Amino acid sequence: MTPLPPSVAGRQSMFWTVPNILTLLRLLAAPGVAVMFLYFHRPWADWFALVLFALAAITDFFDGYLARAWKQESRLGAMLDPIADKAMVVIALLVITGYSGMDPWLILPATAILFREVFVSGLREYLGDKAGLLKVTSLAKWKTTAQMIAIAVLFLAMGLEYVREVRNLRSHAELIATLRELGTEDVSLVDLAQHGGSTVWNLGLALIWLAAILTLITGWDYFRKARPFLRDEVR
Repeated sequence: MTPLPPSVAGRQSMFWTVPNILTLLRLLAAPGVAVMFLYFHRPWADWFALVLFALAAITDFFDGYLARAWKQESRLGAMLDPIADKAMVVIALLVITGYSGMDPWLILPATAILFREVFVSGLREYLGDKAGLLKVTSLAKWKTTAQMIAIAVLFLAMGLEYVREVRNLRSHAELIATLRELGTEDVSLVDLAQHGGSTVWNLGLALIWLAAILTLITGWDYFRKARPFLRDEVR
């Protein structure tokens, strides 16, 4: 077997680093959140989506930290990292918005977040080689953190709200068997859902509004930095 040239072997070793693997797993977890609702009944789908999303969000910290600590920063990782973050946020917001009954207090901040992500991505693509000027700021990192926390809280609230709604229907005899199959008979979980579901949902809404405000601020900051390159030359 002919050995690979050193340059090719080096590129392969840089690809399969732990930080890059974590980023790839986070990218795969993004559609996995939606898949949970295809193969599991609620509220289990909500719980599994919450756990998957939370674990993927944690890797967002570790992949960058390990890449810097182990000096394994790569162009591939720099390219995939923001894509994975955006995919997680966009897909999760679509799922939550759909299953929340199209709550307008959720649709407004979700729309602002989606608009900003599309706008900044288009701006980076237009700038091409100059896109490096739009470096990730500390506020942008806080924005991503706020988005992740808000979405995790909303997934938790969705599961609790579903349990509460099913609990209100337990008086119907024909639903008792279904309740047992769905695993919503647990008294502690039902009590938590009955008294805390709306509180958790309101907390999630407050956090997603905060995330939306930070998202718009960072979007404006990127646009401000890109404005000199968007002006037409005067002839």
